[in-house]
Amino acid sequence: MIEEKENNIVADFDDEPEDGMIAGDGNRELWEHYRFTAEKGQTLLRVDKFLVSHIDKTSRNRIQQAADAGCILVNGKPVKSNYRVKPFDVVSLVMDRPKYELEIIPEDIPIDIVYEDNDLLVVNKPAGLVVHPGHGNYSGTLVNALAYHFRDNPDYDVSDPRLGLVHRIDKDTSGLLVVAKTPDAKTHLGKQFFNKTTHRQYVAVVWGQFDEESGTIEGNIGRSLKDRLQMAVFPDGDYGKHAVTHYKVIENLAHVAVVECQLETGRTHQIRVHMKHIGHPLFNDVRYGGDKILRGISTSKYVQFVQNCFKACPRQALHAKTLGFVHPSTGKEMFFNSEIPSDMESLIKKWEEYYSTTHQNPFNSRIL
Repeated sequence: MIEEKENNIVADFDDEPEDGMIAGDGNRELWEHYRFTAEKGQTLLRVDKFLVSHIDKTSRNRIQQAADAGCILVNGKPVKSNYRVKPFDVVSLVMDRPKYELEIIPEDIPIDIVYEDNDLLVVNKPAGLVVHPGHGNYSGTLVNALAYHFRDNPDYDVSDPRLGLVHRIDKDTSGLLVVAKTPDAKTHLGKQFFNKTTHRQYVAVVWGQFDEESGTIEGNIGRSLKDRLQMAVFPDGDYGKHAVTHYKVIENLAHVAVVECQLETGRTHQIRVHMKHIGHPLFNDVRYGGDKILRGISTSKYVQFVQNCFKACPRQALHAKTLGFVHPSTGKEMFFNSEIPSDMESLIKKWEEYYSTTHQNPFNSRIL
C-alpha cells in the first residue's frame, strides 16, 4: 500500500515559522510537497517513473528537472532520476517554497523591476512586502504581484514550482531578488545559489561601534530552543546549519555602525542572527532586540533622538543592495546594484549628523 503525504509543509519563510519544514540542504531551505512510501512488494523502478505514476499532472521531464535541482529525496537524501526505488523507500518531492494551499490571485501591486528579459527578471523589493503567500499572508505578496505581471504570458504559470523566485528575503528587508521565467532558468539559477556562486551584499545599520574594519562570523544557525519565532547561533555541536557572514565596516557613528555584509551561505535571518551573536543587533530589529536603546547615554535628549531614528526607519535597517549571478542562457556574469532606500538613508544621515557634533570618525569609507 502506498502512503502519500501531500500537505506536510511548514512555512519558515520571512517572519512566520510553523511546524513541519524539512531540513534544508546547502544554501536552501526546502519544503516537502509530496511523500510516498514504497510498499513491501515494490519492484525496482526508476524514481522518475515511480513519481510520475503517483503525482497527477506531471511528466518525467519535470521530475528529471527536479532531480537535477536536488529536489527528489529518497530516505532523506537527494538522488538522480535513474535511482531505482526499493521496498519501503521513502520518496519525497521537495521545493524551495511552501506549497500553495490557496489559489494565487493576480493582484495589481507595483513592482520595481530593475531588469527583465525572456529568462528572468530582477526585482527591487520594498520593505514590508511579503515574498510568498503563507501563514497570515495569503494575499498582497510579491508572488501575487508577479502573477499579475505575467497575466498575459501563456507560458508562465505562477503555481508551477519550476518558475518564480529562486531565493527570498525577509518581509521587512528591502532589496534585490531574481525571478526565473522558465524551468531551465530556475534550475540554472537554483544551482548557483546551492553551490554558493552568487554574489550577494547587504547594507545594515547595527548597534555599537567596531574596533576592527572587517571580519567573518561563523556559527551554525537553527531554530531557537527558547523562542520558535527566533533563530539562534549554535557555535558548538551539530544543531543548526553551517552559516558564514563576512562584514566590512563602512562607518562607525557614535553608538551605531553602518556595515556591508556578504553572505557565503543563506540561512533564515542570517545577518540579523549573526550580528546579534557578536553583540551588534540590527537597528530597530524588533525580533532580535534591536528596537531597544542598546548604546549611548540616558539623557532625555538622546532618548528622543533615538526614538526619532526609530520613526525614520520603522523596520530592521537591512537592505539587499547587490546581486550577482551568471545568466542562465548567455553565460555572462550579471551584477545589479540598488540604491539605499530613503528610510535607511534618512536614518544614516541622522546618525552622521549626531556623530559629527560629538566625535571624529576613525574611519569613514561610506561609498554606497
